[in-house]
Amino acid sequence: MVYNLKVPQDRIAVIIGHNGETKKRLIRMAGAPLEIESDTGEVILHDEESKDPYRAFLTRDVLRAIARGFTPEKAMLLYEEGMYYEEFDIREYSGKSHKRIMQVRSRLIGSEGKTRRLIEELTDCHISIMGNTVGLIGDMEGLKVASKAVTMLLSGSEHSTVYSFMERKRRDLKTSRYGF
Repeated sequence: MVYNLKVPQDRIAVIIGHNGETKKRLIRMAGAPLEIESDTGEVILHDEESKDPYRAFLTRDVLRAIARGFTPEKAMLLYEEGMYYEEFDIREYSGKSHKRIMQVRSRLIGSEGKTRRLIEELTDCHISIMGNTVGLIGDMEGLKVASKAVTMLLSGSEHSTVYSFMERKRRDLKTSRYGF
């Protein structure tokens, strides 16, 4: 199967990387050819040629994550066992009004990036807010909490409610992991 992905023009250079290093690494990790059409923004992964279909499948998420604003280093965390990617479309919560989309994005980022930073710190997940999407990378437990926090904010919950939720879940997670 061939996987096609439309990438914003400003993210093409990130996928290629300095001297093509990121592209070479993606090809090596996927074990499959990768074509990048710089003029159209189309990225084509020939995953049917991969010796390891699971690695090629992971490369799809890595490419999506890079396209949605993550650095290649953060996106490549998805190759590690137990790491996952989730994406939200802000328009599903805000409608198509540009003004409303900007308001909702601002709520997710918070004053001076506070909300975004707290989501990352309290859930051990990485978050990228770009255009009309929110991307998350993290382990299963952290991703569940981060996803719920993002959904709460997108749905209009108060920031203090979301912060309390994340802090409570963080304590629960520490208790279950370390027994104290």
